[in-house]
This record gives sequence, structure tokens and C-alpha cells, in this order.
Amino acid sequence: MSLSILNNIPSLAAQNQLAITGSNLQKTLFRLSSGSRINSGADDAAGLAIADGLHANVTALTQSARNANDGIGLLQVGDGALGQITALLNRAVTLATESATDTVQGDGTAGDQRAALDDEYQKILEEIDNIGSATNYNGQAVFGGSIATIYMSDGSGSTGEVKVDVSGALAALDSGSLGLSSDLKSADDAQAELANINAAIGQVAGLRGTAGALINQLQAATNVMNNQVQNLSAAEDGIRAADMGQEVANLTKYSILNQTGISALAQANQMQQSVLSLLK
Repeated sequence: MSLSILNNIPSLAAQNQLAITGSNLQKTLFRLSSGSRINSGADDAAGLAIADGLHANVTALTQSARNANDGIGLLQVGDGALGQITALLNRAVTLATESATDTVQGDGTAGDQRAALDDEYQKILEEIDNIGSATNYNGQAVFGGSIATIYMSDGSGSTGEVKVDVSGALAALDSGSLGLSSDLKSADDAQAELANINAAIGQVAGLRGTAGALINQLQAATNVMNNQVQNLSAAEDGIRAADMGQEVANLTKYSILNQTGISALAQANQMQQSVLSLLK
């Protein structure tokens, strides 16, 4: 090997290798500190694009599951209100049946027995109206309000959208829509109204059945979305997450290489000092 002082090639080679080792050591430290294999687009451009897309899907599905749970809560509030209306109608059946028999005294004028029965019945109708108008969820009217659909999406566009129509179970509700408009002031009126009350009970039961079916549908959708979130999160993790065991091994390797590289650079720089011995 010829001696030269113009260029220290071994030193340049050591510096170059030391820079490569330093860069790899830095990446390893980034991965260990963040837990992520991809900390910039330069680490894995294609993997980053796929992982970010999967994360967007997970985010949309997570919120959609919340939307579905909110829809379930809404329908349960509506079902509870309908259950109370059913209890009121069952009491109305008792009142109408009692007023329909001729053994009850009075013709519905103030103070007689039929008037008392009718007065309680009118209060029942008033309370049904109150339930229909005052029942709310998150500040919005449950029956006949603006809540019509529950929106769910996996974030992939129109093909991943689902809109569940809940308006069939939450239509405007009052005594008039249930066909209750008469009174119990005579036996004939009571008998006619008894038929209306029984029909109203069937109508409310139908609404509760629809609400129950929608609750089951939304619960099934929630289960599916939660399963998708689990699987997509696992897929994203497989792309994005750092292999901690491998990175610890890399840290050991690059730390040793960094130390040996510094030592080699020092030795390379000392090589040219041997030229001075020729001048002695």
C-alpha cells in the first residue's frame, strides 16, 4: 500500500459506513420510542398508504357503531313510552267496560258516575297526547320528530353506507292518531269507544314490534361493525407496528457497529501519521 496524504480513503470509507450505521440506529430508536415501524413516508410509502386507509375505515366504523347504539337508545326510549301508553289503554279498557253497562248510574252530567269515569278517561287521553309530544331523545322529539334514519358507514364510500329507517316505529303519536276521540258519557258511547281502545292497543303493539325489530337490526349491525374494527385494527397493526424484538436486536447491532465505526475512523485517521516517521 502506497503512502499518501492527499486523500485518506480508509477514513472516507469509515465515515461513510459510520453515517449509514447512524441513520439505521436513528430509525431503530424512532421505532422503539414510537412503537411504529413507519414513522415517515420514506420508511414504507405503500405500507403507509394502506395503513392510513385501514385506520380511516376503523375510525368510521367505530363512530358508526356509536351511531347504531344511539339509535338503539332512541328506540328503547320510544318503546318505553309506548309501553306506558299500553298501560294507560289497559286502564281505559276497564273504564269503558264499566261505563258500558247499565248498572252504572248517570247520563254523563257533572257529578254522576259516568261523568267520573269519563273524566278519568279524558285524563288518560290527555296523558297519551303528552307522551306523544313530550318524549324526547337528545333534545329531539322521539315521535313524529326529525329523527328518521340511523347512518352507518365503513368509510369506503357509498358502497359501504347503510341507512336504517326508524320512522316506522316513531311516527307522530297522539290520541287522535290512535283513533280515540269519543267519550264514555253513555253506555252506547262507551261500547263504541271500547272497540276503538282495543284497536289502539293493537296499533301500539305493532309499533312496539317494529321498534323491537329495529333494535335487533341495529344490535346485529353493531356486532358486525365491532368485528370489522377488530380485524381491520389487526391488519393495520401488522403493517404499521414495529417488531419490538427485532428492533431491540437491531439496537444492539447498530450500537456496536457505531462504536466500532468510531474506533475504525480513529484508526484510519492515525494511519497518515505514519508518514511523519519518514521525516525523522
